[in-house]
Amino acid sequence: MYTEFYGFTDKPFQLTPDPSFYFDSSTHHKAMAYLTYGLSQGEGFIVVTGEIGAGKTTLVARLLDELDTDQYVAAKIVTTHLDADDILRMVAAGFGLNILSKEKAILLTEIEVFLRRNHKMGKRALLIIDEVQNLPIAALEELRMLSNFQEGDRALLQSFLIGQPEFREKWAFAPELEQLRQRVIATHHLQSMTNEETRNYIHHRLKIVGWVDRPHFTDDSFQMIYQYANGVPRKLNTLCSRILLFGAIEELDNIDKNTVLNVIEDMEGDIRSSGPRPQNVNGQKPALGNEDPSQQLPTNNDEVEVLKERIFVLEKYVKVHDETIKNALEIVTDIIDHNDDQGA
Repeated sequence: MYTEFYGFTDKPFQLTPDPSFYFDSSTHHKAMAYLTYGLSQGEGFIVVTGEIGAGKTTLVARLLDELDTDQYVAAKIVTTHLDADDILRMVAAGFGLNILSKEKAILLTEIEVFLRRNHKMGKRALLIIDEVQNLPIAALEELRMLSNFQEGDRALLQSFLIGQPEFREKWAFAPELEQLRQRVIATHHLQSMTNEETRNYIHHRLKIVGWVDRPHFTDDSFQMIYQYANGVPRKLNTLCSRILLFGAIEELDNIDKNTVLNVIEDMEGDIRSSGPRPQNVNGQKPALGNEDPSQQLPTNNDEVEVLKERIFVLEKYVKVHDETIKNALEIVTDIIDHNDDQGA
């Protein structure tokens, strides 16, 4: 609807990742530099992580879009909770191999044959694992084993591991992944965009679809957009799409702070209405804005996932600190015992 009203050639803030809309912010530029560096090395693992909606999938889409298909053959896998054998089937399927009713040994053999055949043809094989945080350690070990395939001193497969922040904790701390850690040649964590980058991001996507300053965004509207979305691309896309829809409905040629506030209130109202309202002691639902803070639980799936990530990371840090304290106490105890023996 708003595309016709404002004369756009396409939707500038669609949620589906599209490499043609890629915006080279400072953090995405660094991530792309690491991916490009990884390509130049031709071996090992490159790890890129980021919060939900940080633009990881768009980054990968951009990388694939720029690859020379005469030099590279790439497979991209979006994981769920796969076991070790399933990940091999997904890898085989990603490279176009037949995976029907095949045992692990046969799959490994066919993957190796495929990799060696492409090497002889002068092509390099790339494996991109998206949402890698979903994989159990056994599946990650299978991926490491695939990196053992070599022709002379050249690795036959290079892998890019793309995931949410908890994956950094998993591969950094899990003792079982020590050999994988030794093969990680570069890592980068995507940060949120700055205030200025947020403004440039919005302009960038609008210009791609033919925007000529209609609607006009005021300075205070950009400030309000940044405060709400905090420089996270997916949140920006969701908010800006709703702003343009609101602008078209209200036939607005200018988007100001009040426009953005109205849209944010509508969005938050949608979130509140999507979940059950809390009951007070009399069984009545309190008026919006007067809820007990202890009852204001997240109803948005992204918010729930972010909370899960933070809890996971905190648990890992607590575990590490517990081990550190335990070791320190053991050292202190040994020193005390030694001094007691000396004094005796």
